[in-house]
Amino acid sequence: MSFVFPPPAPPAVAIVGRTERFPVHRIYCVGRNYAAHAREMGKDPEREAPFFFTKPADAVAPSGAQLPFPSRTSDLHHEIELVVAIGTGGANIGISQALSHVYGYAVGLDLTRRDLQAEAKDKGRPWDTAKGFDRSAPIGAITPASEVQLAGSKIWLKVNGAVRQQGQLADMIWSVPEIIAELSTLFELAPGDLIYTGTPPGVAAIQSNDRLEGGVDGLEPLIVTLI
Repeated sequence: MSFVFPPPAPPAVAIVGRTERFPVHRIYCVGRNYAAHAREMGKDPEREAPFFFTKPADAVAPSGAQLPFPSRTSDLHHEIELVVAIGTGGANIGISQALSHVYGYAVGLDLTRRDLQAEAKDKGRPWDTAKGFDRSAPIGAITPASEVQLAGSKIWLKVNGAVRQQGQLADMIWSVPEIIAELSTLFELAPGDLIYTGTPPGVAAIQSNDRLEGGVDGLEPLIVTLI
């Protein structure tokens, strides 16, 4: 097969303890999956069906990266999240089988141009420019599921050493198996898919030269700096 120009290298994420990398197929994100965050965004956290949005696969950026401050925003927000890496695909996956489709877990950031998101919401427009911009999905190294136990784990984010976000994975409105099952009724999941599972309360603006350090107990931390 020939191409009119060389295709770009496929996006990929480091794996803890492996030389191989995890190739990224698609990125799905769950909106408002922590009740306290839903409230701070002015929404009712009742347990309705989860909703999803996407980011391009090449929006990933590795831990340790220096991220250029994105254009066209004066209100960039951090959202720390547990990321689920799918290793086995499928459609209409049952809740009881969902975890068997998981390759591993990582810490991720859903960076958001909040001002553009607010404008899109006000005008009934898609969120793509607010959520799917370049390097909007930083992610740490993936820990294989067989090597981590996340029950009771805390999730947190520090900006310049000060705690901004903190919570527990148990605070999620929709659990990981429920998210996978629901998402698989909308899309046929494939190996390489990443699912960002929502953020706890404390989202706020960040600026150039800020250093962000986030973590989930049992996983490799994620550290990035805005420049």
